[in-house]
Amino acid sequence: MRNFLTATAMITATVTAQPSLTIYNADLAVVRETLPLELQAGESPVIFDRATAQVRPDSVVLRDPSGKAAFSILEQSYRNDPVSRSLLLNHFEGQTIDFRQVYPDGKVETIQGRIIRSGHVPGGQPTDPIIEVEGKMRFQLPGEPLFPDLGDGSILRPTLGWVLSSGEAVKFDAQLSYLTGGFSWEADYNFVAPEKGEIATLTGWVTVNNQSGTAFNEAKVKLVAGDVNIEQEGSLLAPAAEMRMLKMDAAGAPPVEEKAFDDFHLYTLGRPLTIRDRETKQVEFIRAPEVKAKKSYVYDGAPMFLFHGGRNDGPLGDQAFEKDVAIYWELTNDEASGLGMPLPAGRIRFYRADDADGNLEFVGENSIDHTPRNEKLKIYTGNAFDLVGERKIVDFSRLDRENWMREAVEVTLKNRSKEEKTITVREHLWRWSNWEIQDASQEFQKIDAQTIEFTVKLQPNEEKKVTYAARYSW
Repeated sequence: MRNFLTATAMITATVTAQPSLTIYNADLAVVRETLPLELQAGESPVIFDRATAQVRPDSVVLRDPSGKAAFSILEQSYRNDPVSRSLLLNHFEGQTIDFRQVYPDGKVETIQGRIIRSGHVPGGQPTDPIIEVEGKMRFQLPGEPLFPDLGDGSILRPTLGWVLSSGEAVKFDAQLSYLTGGFSWEADYNFVAPEKGEIATLTGWVTVNNQSGTAFNEAKVKLVAGDVNIEQEGSLLAPAAEMRMLKMDAAGAPPVEEKAFDDFHLYTLGRPLTIRDRETKQVEFIRAPEVKAKKSYVYDGAPMFLFHGGRNDGPLGDQAFEKDVAIYWELTNDEASGLGMPLPAGRIRFYRADDADGNLEFVGENSIDHTPRNEKLKIYTGNAFDLVGERKIVDFSRLDRENWMREAVEVTLKNRSKEEKTITVREHLWRWSNWEIQDASQEFQKIDAQTIEFTVKLQPNEEKKVTYAARYSW
């Protein structure tokens, strides 16, 4: 004998249970629901019609988390073909049904019409329906259609179903979990600094997007930061460690818990989140009131010339070089700098407060990658208006029989602002792998095998030149 548990009873039983969502960066979430079940001895079909429209059916797990209820799953199914008005019109195409018409004066009238064409186009754009009323064709519905009972097991929402077998009557709270598409989240940061100075406030927001087809009310939400390979789902069950609270403001907002989780980082929102289908919601998850940062300037006059493994021994002629001096904000993600929390990838926007009126003015933005603790960030935010760089090759010579070439470079820096500025001049040794610097006008730092940098301090309205020669040999 089979004992049927209706969808209505099931939903009523789960109204007060708190769902749980673990959301990943790209189109993936784990959904967990609590289903109170009361099984009789024998087989019991169970229906749950609050699943998302993007369930991965092979990931569905129904279990007793306490391990006390003895039952087995004989069948498991997932249906995502909910009825709609256009589908029902198509189902009754060629038949006569009732249409309910309500007039502005409150009068209600029932009209019969025969569905000549439903307008439903599977997989395509719908067309106008054609309804015959009293021998005349209409290209619109004459009212709200009143459909007869289908009686064929049609569903109104995406539905999971099981046939459960139990040797005896049992009552327990089952846990339903499954993977689903339709969810994503990303981080956004606001970096707010005063008009003068480099001590800033950093706030972080998470933006959660639900396109799953199902709403979740008062859900416990966790966010996983990291590049998770979906095929390695087992890694999500690894033990966690190192729980921390992210800094929050003085208003007493519930903290966000952060912890290392397997090889990723897990963020648990401090309060339940209600997120409707097709809704985007933002929640603040970090606030660091005093972040020590540093603004720097870099002139890279020839970023396009990089060493690619071959010898480059031709003169450049009238090659035009860059003139812009780039602006960077630098900060270290450690406690000494006012941070020290793993920062998920996202967009960071920079603002300065205008002392004249107190308003915040936008001064640039960029994206950051997942940034662990104690790592440094160097973020490009634009080009300085009052700083100019000019680069030119003043001499180039080559002597093939002695296997060498020599290039002399001159860089002119101009500070047209009213403040002292320090500019880093970045030069790429791109012509060959074996090089030495000659006749440098000042000290330089070797950054890597093909890059050197000069640090130049300029007073207001000052110009300076940096000169050097690079001798390549093979």
